[in-house]
Amino acid sequence: MGAGGRHVVVIDDDPSIREVAALALSAVGGHQVSTAGDGAEGMELARRVQPDAILLDVMMPVLDGPTVLGRMRAVEALRDVPVVFLTAKVGAQDISRLDGLGAVAVFTKPFDPLMLPQQLADVLGWDA
Repeated sequence: MGAGGRHVVVIDDDPSIREVAALALSAVGGHQVSTAGDGAEGMELARRVQPDAILLDVMMPVLDGPTVLGRMRAVEALRDVPVVFLTAKVGAQDISRLDGLGAVAVFTKPFDPLMLPQQLADVLGWDA
């Protein structure tokens, strides 16, 4: 682990998004990163590693992001882990609907990989 020292789980069904986010968070942000390709795998991974934060894709097959977040809130070990939604939908109505689900923030895709660690630190109150 680098200077950031945080563990972030990235849950996204798009392998390129997972790869770019993981690389940005580890190389630029100094964080340890674990990734999962779907909601069920992501829940199990988060339970196992107890991350400091989760980046969660909104639109995934089988279990979408809002469903995963709802299930995480029902698991004591994951209830207080901050979740940031990742979405390609950028309409104001979509953002406000997501804001009401209990995530700490909504980041839109595509995101700037070089800015991702700082954006995450800003919304979570971490020292970058």
